[in-house]
Amino acid sequence: MSEMDDLRARLAAVEAELDRLREESAATRTMAAMADRDSAEVRSSLRGHTQVLNAIREDQLEQRRATAQLAEAVGVLVAGQGEQTRVLAEHGAALAEHTRILESQGRALEAQGKALEGVLAGQAAILEELRRQGGK
Repeated sequence: MSEMDDLRARLAAVEAELDRLREESAATRTMAAMADRDSAEVRSSLRGHTQVLNAIREDQLEQRRATAQLAEAVGVLVAGQGEQTRVLAEHGAALAEHTRILESQGRALEAQGKALEGVLAGQAAILEELRRQGGK
């Protein structure tokens, strides 16, 4: 082979290698562009997730505040219920005392009623006796 044929063969090999490298370079650029789009999608998705997490965090903070307010309100209600229970117990004791007094007064009135019946019966007997003696 001549030197010229050798150069031609080498030139053809270099050109083939250059074509292959150009194809690889184009493929690499295409993959880099796809990777860039993919990473942009991932960043966009990550921003969305971050926004959702921040919204959830705000909701949780609001729920904690609301729960604290409810707990405070329940505490006030429990304290009020305790006070009402105490007052009702006092009223119950007062009513029991009033009942005892009224029962005692009822028994006294009953006894007085019986005594008055006796007095009236005695007066009736005296009047009857006076009429009988006055009519003689």
